[in-house]
Amino acid sequence: MEDLSRKASQHNAEIWDKLVAMKSGFTATVSARALNNPLPYINIYQWLPKGVQGRRVLCLGAGGGKHAPLYAAAGADVTVVDISEAMLEKDRIMAERYDFRIRRLQRCMTDLHGLMEKEFDLIMQPVSSCYIQNIEGLHREVARVLKPGGLYIVQHKQPFSLQTTPKPECGKYAVEVSARYQGKLPPIDGSEHRESGAMEFLHTLEALVGGLCRHGFVIEDLREPWHGKADALPGSFAHRCEYVPPYLAMKARRRIDSGIAISPIIADSE
Repeated sequence: MEDLSRKASQHNAEIWDKLVAMKSGFTATVSARALNNPLPYINIYQWLPKGVQGRRVLCLGAGGGKHAPLYAAAGADVTVVDISEAMLEKDRIMAERYDFRIRRLQRCMTDLHGLMEKEFDLIMQPVSSCYIQNIEGLHREVARVLKPGGLYIVQHKQPFSLQTTPKPECGKYAVEVSARYQGKLPPIDGSEHRESGAMEFLHTLEALVGGLCRHGFVIEDLREPWHGKADALPGSFAHRCEYVPPYLAMKARRRIDSGIAISPIIADSE
């Protein structure tokens, strides 16, 4: 598994560098309008009622000049980790343009060397766990660098979505990959729910949700972001989402050690 994990990291770093060079929509930076009022964009589900002012935030697998600038604009002390040098360069450009302080580290999310234990109040991670084989290694590192009582807000590609055909066949979407599929997923091109050329892996709900609990987290909320549209063109992203929910968003809290209180800014409102 180690050899394949290393190969996947190198391959996906190159793919995302290429996507930046191609100016793919997946690599678009955040707008100035959003930076002027960032909270609605980082607090969609009201999981951060106190905001993030003065909090230490890790944007994990989140390069590209979008997430890190939003949290910096909201007043957080931000670190962004990504495997792609080109995606991190977009964060550097945004930080320079808007006078943000954003620490940038090129790392695989399963090996966060250089980050201290219990360093962060909040870790946010957009869809990216599909690019790694070792989901347990991700959970272990997140647990290590997050403070007790801190929040981990993460979004995944739903396992069922990765098992299902990108386009309808005879008017129906079909399951084509086993729920226990091992190894890299078959490649795909021309799909809005998977990045062309990327090496991706299927993780079960047991691994994504149960594994997080086994690493010392309590799941406080879980959402399925809705992107479906019944009258959308068959085969389009919105049409497929009507039948196959693409994402899973979770709010998880690191269990508190004895004598350690939850930060009042990250804690739920009274």
